Formats: sequence, C-alpha cells, structure tokens
Amino acid sequence: MSWNNFKQNYFQFDNLQFAIDVSRVGFPGDYFCKSEGMLRKAFADMESLEKGAIANPDENRMVGHYWLRAPQLAPTQELRDEIAKTTDDIEKFAAKVHSGEIAGSAGKFKNLLCIGIGGSALGPQFVASALGNPATDKLKVYFLDNTDPDGFDIVFSELRGKLGETLCVVTSKSGSTPEPRNAMVETEAQYAGAGLDFAKHAVAVTGAGSQLDCTARERGFLARFPMWDWVGGRTSEMAAVGLLPAALQGLDIRSMLAGAAAMDVQTRSRELLQNPSAVLALSWYFLTAGRGEKDMVILPYKDRLLLFARYLQQLIMESLGKEKDLRGNIVSQGISVYGNKGSTDQHAYVQQLREGVPNFFATFIEVLRDRAGDSVEVASGATAGDFLEGFLLGTREALSEKKRASITLTIDEISPASVGELIALFERAVGFYASFIGINAYHQPGVEAGKKAAAGILKLQARILEFLEQNPAESFTADAISKNLGLENDTELVFKLCQHLACCPSKKVTRERKTPSYSSTFTSKK
Repeated sequence: MSWNNFKQNYFQFDNLQFAIDVSRVGFPGDYFCKSEGMLRKAFADMESLEKGAIANPDENRMVGHYWLRAPQLAPTQELRDEIAKTTDDIEKFAAKVHSGEIAGSAGKFKNLLCIGIGGSALGPQFVASALGNPATDKLKVYFLDNTDPDGFDIVFSELRGKLGETLCVVTSKSGSTPEPRNAMVETEAQYAGAGLDFAKHAVAVTGAGSQLDCTARERGFLARFPMWDWVGGRTSEMAAVGLLPAALQGLDIRSMLAGAAAMDVQTRSRELLQNPSAVLALSWYFLTAGRGEKDMVILPYKDRLLLFARYLQQLIMESLGKEKDLRGNIVSQGISVYGNKGSTDQHAYVQQLREGVPNFFATFIEVLRDRAGDSVEVASGATAGDFLEGFLLGTREALSEKKRASITLTIDEISPASVGELIALFERAVGFYASFIGINAYHQPGVEAGKKAAAGILKLQARILEFLEQNPAESFTADAISKNLGLENDTELVFKLCQHLACCPSKKVTRERKTPSYSSTFTSKK
C-alpha cells in the first residue's frame, strides 16, 4: 500500500466532514476511465428518477426518497407542499407530546412503542441507537418488529404498569402486513387488559385510505401521518416512518435531513472523483465482478453504529437481490451483507476474514472523535479511543497483508448530520450499482412471494386444526392427516405444523412422541 496509491484513491469532502478511501480495493490504473460509459448511464438514470420518471416499472411508480430532504425537487407543487407540511406536522406533534399537551391516560408520555417491520423498523432502530442517549431522550423507545409472541412478552413486561404513559406508533403502508398488524392486535389486548383505550395512546403512519388509515380515523387515534407509494420501506427513514419516532425521541431531525441533503448534492456530481456514492458503487462493481461474487462485510468501529449493518442488509440486499434484469433476463443478482462492530469483530470473525475463504470485501467505518469530553489514559499516553483506532487500522493492515480488499469511510463524529450523510451515501450507491447491472432496485417480488406462501401455510394449518377438532380424542400421524385432507404432497408441512400446534397450549393439541419422530401422533383435546 504505497503513499502515492493512497493519495490517488483517497477522497476528502471537507464540507461533509467525510472521506472515502478506496486505495485498498486494488483497481487497475485505467479502471475509472474504462467505467465512463457505465457511469454516464447511471448518472442519467438517477437524474431521470429524481425528476419523477417511472423508476419502478413493475408498480408504475415514481421513486422519490431524495425529495424527502429536498422538497423543492419534487415534480409537482402538491408533492412539495405535502412533504414540507408532513415534516412541520411531525415537529409540532412531537412538541405537544413533549410539553404534555398531548398526553396518555396516566399523564405525560414517557415511553414510545414503535410497531413496524422491515424498513418501518430497521431505519428507526438504527437512528434511535446511533443518536439516542438515555440521559437526554424525551421518550424511552421500544420496538415490536416481528410476529414473535415471546418477543412481544419481553417488551410488554418492561412496559407493565406504564402503558398509560406509553405512546404507540403503528407503521404499515397497507395496514394489512401481518407482522405490524399482529403486533398491534397484541398491544391493543395489553391496553384493554389494563382498562385503557389503545386509540387514545396511538398514532398511525400509513398510506391514505389504507386499512390502518381507516381504523385510525374511525377509532380516533391521536394522529395520522402519511406513507407515500413513491417511497419504499427501505428508503423511508427520512419520511414520517423514521422522522416521527426520531422527533418523539427528541432527536434533531432537521440536522439529519440537512446531512442527507448535503450528501445528495455531492453525489449528484457527474465528476466521478467528486461523487463518493459513484466511487463506492464502482468499488462494489469491481470487487464483486458485477455479479455479487463477494460478500460485503460492514465493520463500523463505534458502538453507536452497531445496527448499521442490519440497516444496510435490507437496503442493499432487498434492492439488489433480483432474479431478473429490466429486460426480463435471468441474472440472479445481489450482494450479501453482514457485519457487527469493531473491535468486537476482531474476537469473532476477523480470523476467518484474514486467513479463511477470500469471498468478501470489508467496509470499515472510522469515526475520528472518541467522545464529547476528555478521556482518561488507560495505558501510558493512550486512551480507550486510541486503542479503538489502533484496532481499526491494525485490522485493515492485517487484511491487506493477505490481499483482502477493503474500503474505508471516515466521518468526524456521530451526529444527526453524519447519520443522514451515511444513509444518503448508501442509498445513491445502491441506485448507481443497480443501473450498472440493469436491475430494478425499487421492487421486492421475493418478499411478496414469501408473504403469499405464508398465507397459504396459515390456511393449511386451519384445515389441520379443523380436522383434528372434528375427530376429538382420535390420534393421527402426519401421514394420516395428509391422506384424510388429500395433502399427500404436503406431508412434511403437515408434520411441521402439527409439531407447532402441539407446543401452543391455546390450540389444545397434544402430541404422543414416538420413534422415529415423524410417526408421532396428534390429538385434539377440545
């Protein structure tokens, strides 16, 4: 790693307090020049998208998450006004909650329960963790982001006796997505059990006219905020999805928006070396051969960025993981993403990264400022933060020694602005890379297929339960149930579902265990 190579591949953006170092990617000297045609197309595609072109042809929708931090760029005055008004309304609502003007049945709200899934949870969770501080947060934040009853119980146990001072934000574009719907039903039951009106403690973030929107209006929720069809869940952190929880927590949403907007301005540059998102996307393309041949390992050296890898997993993998390109050809694209944090990683999987299968590239995230105040020395002349920086640089060197490629992103500090910058940086890099490989980054047919399959399995479970209840006290193997229901091709599913039913007391199904286990019998006790 020569000094000259570093100087040629290190790009500092002082206006953003941000830098990107691709000196350890291993580009050949003429790589950037050879990429000019691909870049021109990507820049043109992005400009068209930002002007309101139909960028998601499957759903005939615009893609406008960039307008969220620059409403003046939206293609119509109506959209510009609606975006600006929503942000203003969020701030006004949060201020009323913080002052106690809007309160719960037990008085001023002290807790915030966010109910959502996917982009309606990952972004808010990341931002809450990255920017929150228990000593200064206006509300203590909790999340229900799955349909796991045990997970519900853990959160509900923490809120026992506190529901009257807990504000619930339910986020679902349609209102019918199973995970947030189920979590809301369970939460409603908790409020009812405490003799409280859930609606008087609830806010909806949803699409206009959706099932949830109608419910919120009819039942008198405290407020409703919009989810627009031109903003995908994984790019919705700068919409009400992310801004409302952040504002209620007491975070500076205007600074986060300003940071994202500043990065957007920089990444609109058509000069490659002035465009960090283009540099990042080209690095991905080179390192994965444009085919996802290597995984992306996110290594942020800061506890506050622990959840960034989870956030990026959805942003990158849901956007780029596609079977077909825009022409309908089978291409099976994508980049796998995983990560934790430094220096924890050094005691986890860095051993394999350095000496094992070379099927990855690393993305280090360096934060220059240790903390707001002074630090004590933990060794002669060195603080804990000095050790953290040493571990980052040392790990990077150790990987380079074994010819493991890496990218390093550097920010001065963790702040609302820098978090906004990081989100915007990766959002546009994903858009550029999608253009390079010719896929639609803004739909998710695989997710929809999974939802449809799950619905079919729930119907199958209902049939099994009905059959057992119609034959009380009789015992049946999975084979026998399948034959009776004409489901011989689905016997494995029948067996798995019967196992589940037998472990849930409310279903009143018992299992007599036998060897081999698939010959066990199941009986309804209703």
